[in-house]
Amino acid sequence: MKQDKRARRAEEIEAAAYQVLEDKGFAGLTMLAVAKAARASNETLYRWYGDKQGLFAKLIEGNTSQVQQVLDGVQGKSAPDKLAALGPALLTMLLGPRAVALNRAAAADPSGELGKILSASGRATVGPWIAQVVTSGISAGDLPKADPTEFIETYFALLIGDTQIRRVTGAMAQPDSDWVQSRADTALRRTIALFTRS
Repeated sequence: MKQDKRARRAEEIEAAAYQVLEDKGFAGLTMLAVAKAARASNETLYRWYGDKQGLFAKLIEGNTSQVQQVLDGVQGKSAPDKLAALGPALLTMLLGPRAVALNRAAAADPSGELGKILSASGRATVGPWIAQVVTSGISAGDLPKADPTEFIETYFALLIGDTQIRRVTGAMAQPDSDWVQSRADTALRRTIALFTRS
């Protein structure tokens, strides 16, 4: 199968997987259910993804790639400019319906395996990208002198807070782009101000 045709087919399969998650929850997320929803063979799914956990990891990877694309687009800019672009993209991704579906599935998995995959493919992937931006920004003097880990943890706390939990539990509707932009701008401004005064 040609690469572009396979990529399109993979998108269709992964969209079907999200639909199964939405309709049937984690318990209903079987390779057979996804294959039926995508009108694909069960053999294709196992060949491409390995198993249910491999499919889940691929869904997370596709979701986090949105953030990587934004980061790729701001190379050469200052650290504050990178964070200003990255914050809204990260928040949009984390509070979007796909991330909510993935988080609900991980929470419903009694084995904890999906939670480990989510952590390894999600925050453990995005975290180092942001750490590199923050560390280089502090070194260049574009960000205030601070311990990079403390800066990132403070920024995440102000940017994300409890919004992910509220989205997953249904206590919060998906926010619009104006809300996301305002929260991201405020989180960055307050983080920089906090460490500038320290």
